[in-house]
Order: sequence, then structure tokens, then C-alpha cells
Amino acid sequence: MLDISIDPDQPAAELYADLTSFATALVDGEPDAIANMANISALIWQYVPGLNWAGFYRVIDDELVLGPFQGKTACIRIAIGAGVCGAAAATGEVQRVADVHAFPGHIACDADSRSELVVPVLKDGAVIAVLDLDSPLPDHFRPEDEAGIARLIEAIANNLG
Repeated sequence: MLDISIDPDQPAAELYADLTSFATALVDGEPDAIANMANISALIWQYVPGLNWAGFYRVIDDELVLGPFQGKTACIRIAIGAGVCGAAAATGEVQRVADVHAFPGHIACDADSRSELVVPVLKDGAVIAVLDLDSPLPDHFRPEDEAGIARLIEAIANNLG
């Protein structure tokens, strides 16, 4: 059993360094990508303040399919290129959106979500999944959140697919 103790009120750089360290320990030696995604979404949900959804969409047969998550029920399938998640999957680039209602083609799985951070999971140069974080707070995600979550995903990407 891994004893996780993270202060969610610490400065962002320290929070994300701790999260990355624990995420790496959680997936170390576990070959099952779904189990790893489940633990990572739970870890992020528990320690990143201000979220109303945290989870993965997996690339399967040229679309995004819902994977492990924490939060309300969600859209099951998203076309590559559609909405914020689809844009991240299509471009391979992080999408940090201050106001999801202003994002062209936004898919409202939860009407309470106001801002979103989506980080592509790359393995061997290809997008295999995306991590989607939603917040009910407008303009919630800062550059330090983007950088911290991107580093966390990069550190464990090989264990997610």
C-alpha cells in the first residue's frame, strides 16, 4: 500500500512535483493501462483543487472512448477533432481553455464545467489517450497547472498504453 500525503494548498510547482512522484510510484511495475489510468485519475481528483471531473479518453479505432475517470457520468465517444478533447487528440497539443462555452464545437458532457485542461498522452510519438480535467470555475487552470500536469503525463505515458 502506498501512503500518499500531499498538501493541495502548497505552491503549484511543489504540488505537481509531489503528484508526479506519487503517480510514477503508482504505475511502476503495473502493466495494465486501465488500472493505471484509474489510479491516476483518482490521484488527480483527490489532490488537484477545483475539479468537477478528471479522467481519460482512450484512442480506439480513430475516436476517443471514455476511460477511467472521477466525477459525473460522461460522454462515451468523441470524434477526433471534436471539442476540446478531440482537438488535443488531433493536434497532440495541450488544450487549456478558460471558457469552454466560447470554444468552437465544445461538447458539454457536464453543463457545470466552465474551464478545461486536456493533455494528450503520447507513446512512440502517437496520441494514445487524453487526460481531461474540468472545472466549474471559469479560467481555473493556470500555466503552472498546464506545465505540471503535462510533466506528470509525460513521466508515466509508457504505463498508460
